[in-house]
Amino acid sequence: MNLAAKLMKKIKDRDNQNKLKVYQDKGKLIRKRNLEAWDDEKLQAESLRLQKEAKMGTPLDELLVDAYALVCEAAKRKLGLKPYDVQIMAAIALYERFVIEQHTGEGKTLSAVLPAYLNALTGKGVHVLTFNDYLARRDAEWMGPIYRFLGLTVDSVQAGMSLPQKQEAYGKDITYVTAKEAGFDYLRDTIALNEADTVHRPFHYVIVDEADSLLLDEARVPLVITGESSSSSDGRMRFAEVARQLEKAEHYDFDEFGRNVYLNEAGSAKAEALLGCGNLYENHNSHLLSSLNCALHVESLLKKDVNYIVRDGKIELIEEYTGRVAENRYLPDGLQAALAAKEGLQSVAGGKILGMITLQHFISLYPKISGMTATAYASAMEFEDVYALQVVQMPPNRPSIRIDHPHRIYTHKEAKLKALVDEISSVHATGHPILIGTSSVEESDILAEALADADVSCHVLNAKNDAEEAAIIAKAGEVGAVTVSTNMAGRGVDIRLGGGNPTQAEAVAKLGGLYVIGTHVNESVRIDDQLRGRSGRQGDPGDSVFYVSLEDELMLRFGIHKAFRVPRQDEALDEPLLSSKIAHLQRVVMGQNFHIRKELNSYSDMVEDQRRILYAERLGVLRGEKPMSPSEQRVRLFYMDEFWADHLAYAAYIREGIHLEGLASGNPIDEFHAQITQAYDQMAAKIDSESANMLVKLGGSNDPAKWEEFGLQSPTSTRTYIINDQYIENKRSSWTPTTVFAFGIRKILRPILKLSKY
Repeated sequence: MNLAAKLMKKIKDRDNQNKLKVYQDKGKLIRKRNLEAWDDEKLQAESLRLQKEAKMGTPLDELLVDAYALVCEAAKRKLGLKPYDVQIMAAIALYERFVIEQHTGEGKTLSAVLPAYLNALTGKGVHVLTFNDYLARRDAEWMGPIYRFLGLTVDSVQAGMSLPQKQEAYGKDITYVTAKEAGFDYLRDTIALNEADTVHRPFHYVIVDEADSLLLDEARVPLVITGESSSSSDGRMRFAEVARQLEKAEHYDFDEFGRNVYLNEAGSAKAEALLGCGNLYENHNSHLLSSLNCALHVESLLKKDVNYIVRDGKIELIEEYTGRVAENRYLPDGLQAALAAKEGLQSVAGGKILGMITLQHFISLYPKISGMTATAYASAMEFEDVYALQVVQMPPNRPSIRIDHPHRIYTHKEAKLKALVDEISSVHATGHPILIGTSSVEESDILAEALADADVSCHVLNAKNDAEEAAIIAKAGEVGAVTVSTNMAGRGVDIRLGGGNPTQAEAVAKLGGLYVIGTHVNESVRIDDQLRGRSGRQGDPGDSVFYVSLEDELMLRFGIHKAFRVPRQDEALDEPLLSSKIAHLQRVVMGQNFHIRKELNSYSDMVEDQRRILYAERLGVLRGEKPMSPSEQRVRLFYMDEFWADHLAYAAYIREGIHLEGLASGNPIDEFHAQITQAYDQMAAKIDSESANMLVKLGGSNDPAKWEEFGLQSPTSTRTYIINDQYIENKRSSWTPTTVFAFGIRKILRPILKLSKY
C-alpha cells in the first residue's frame, strides 16, 4: 500500500470512528428511554402517537429516539430479542442512508427493523430488498410480530403471486421482496394500459440486504420484459456442429484474459468451407458470422457444471458470485440459443423486448437508499461513485477471535486436491466441523468424490440441490459435519456452532469452532471475506485458510504461474511474496472490473435517462393528468410502448457494433450517444403521427372491442427474465484498440488476401 493510500485509509478510519462515537451517544439516549414498565396498551398508544406526528410532518430525526426505544422493547416482548448496542448503532446509520458493514451473525435482520419502522410511520411504504424469495418470506414472517404489535402492516412478495396478491403486499407499510421481483413488477407497471393493473406506489425508502452483491456485483444485470415467445431451433444445431470441428490455436484464438474468442484466418476458411457461404465477412453473411461466433463462444468458453447445468431438459445458468442456479436468467445476443444447440436442446425465442432496466437504475429510483452487508469496506469507493453512498464499518458485538491462516499455495491442481483431502480427513477425525467453499459445481463434485474415496462423508451444497440449502447450512456447525459449498454470498443463513444445540455448541467450541477452507481465491476479496465470515460469529472460535494452485484460473489468466517459475512439487510453496502478489492481483482485478463497469454504464445511463423522460410522460397519460378521451389515452399509451420497444432494439443494434462505428471518431461512447439521441428525438413525432392516424381510424370510438380489433391491447402474455450481463462485460473489456482494428481491417482485406493466393 503506497503512502497516499495509507493516508486515505487513515482519514477514512478516523471518519468512521467519529461516526461511531455519535451513534454510540445516541444509542445511550435510546437505552435511557427504558419502557419495561409500560404495558402493551401504552406501547401501542405511543406507536400511534408517533404515526400521527410523522404524518403531520414532524421530521423523523426528532422521532428517532422514541421510535427506536419502542422497537427495542417490542422486539424483546414479541421475539425475545434484545438488540445489542452495535445493532442500534447500525440501525441509526441505516436511517442516515449509509451502507453498513456488519459482520456475519451480528443480526442485520433485526437492525433493519428499526429504520424500517421509523420510515414506515409516514405511511409512504418501506421496501426491504433481499437476495431470494426464501429470505423475503422468512424475514417478513420472523420480524412481522414486531411491526404488527406496533400497529403497522407487513408482508412479503413472492414470484408467481397474482396481481391482487402483489397489490396487497406492496400496499403494506413494510414489504420484503427480492430486488429482482420488485424490478420485474416495476417493468410490468411500465407497460400497463390501465392504472388498476399496476402494483407499485411511489417509491420512498429502501434497505438493501446483501448490499455489495445487489448494488455492485449484480448492479448491471438487465431485467427484461418481453412479449410472446415460442420454441425455436433457429438452425443453431448447424453452427454448433461447425464450432465443434474447429480446433483451438489452429482455428481460433483468445484475447489476453481468455474472456472472448476470435476466428483466425484458418478458422474463417474452414468455417466458410463447412457452411458453403463464401466470404463470411461480406455484409450479406453477417447473420452467419454472428451465429457462428455465438456457437464458438459457448463451445470454447462455457463449461457444463461450471457456467451452467442441464436439468429437466433445460439449460440453467449458474450465478458467478453464489454458485447457485440463476433463476430466470438467460444469455444475450443469441448465446442462449447457441448454448441450447450445444446441448442438443430446443431454445425458447425471447420475443420482442418491451422494457428493460438494470438493478442499479431500478434501485436508484428510490429517493432514500441504505444498505447492509458483511463485506462493504473493500468496495467503499465504488459505492460512493455509483450511488453516492458512504460505508460505515460496525464493530462486532464481541471481538472476533477467528484465526485467518496464510494461503497454502501449490504448483499444480493435483497437489492442491491431495493436500485438501489430507487436511479435511485429519481435521474431520477430531470432530471439528468443516465448511469448504469451492469455485464451481464441477469442483465441488470432484472434491466430494475424492473425500468419499477417503471415507469422509460430506453434504454438498451447490446449484444442483439449492432447494435444500437452508437445512444443509443449519447443520454445518455440528460435530463432525463436512459441508462442501459453492460461494456463500447471499445465502443469508447463519452457521451456529453445534447446529444451535447449546451442549453440542460447547463441544464444538472446545474443538476450535468452525473450520473454513477455501479451495481458491476469487477475483474480489469481498467474496473471500464472505466465506471467511461464516466462521467466528459472535466471538466464537474458528479458523479459515485458502488453498491455491498456480494452475487456478485466476493465476493462469494473469500470468502468476509464469512470474513464479518453480519446480513442480507436491508440498506447499514457501514463497511469502506469492501471497502478497495474489492480494495485489485481487486489488488490481477489482479496480479493473470497476472501471469496466463505469465504461459500460456510460452506454446504459443514456438509455435510462431517455426511458425516465418518456415514462414520466406516460405516467401522466396513464393517470389521466392530461384531458383526453379514453380512446386517445389508449392509443397514445400503445404507441409510446411500441416506439420505445423499437428504440430499445435499435440501441442494442447500435451498441453491438459501436466499437467499429467509433473508429472514425475515436470515441465509441460519444458516437453511441449521438446516434441514440438522434433516434430518440424523432420518437415524439412518430408517436404523434401514428396516434393521430389511429384516432381517425377509430372515429373517436371508446369501445374496448374496437380497440382490440385494431390491436390496441397489451400482449396476451409476457415473460420476464434476466440477461446474464457477464458476457457483455467480458466482451466489451476485451475490445482493445488492436483487436478492434484487426476485426475491422479483416473485413476489408480478406477478399484481397484470398485473391493473392491465385
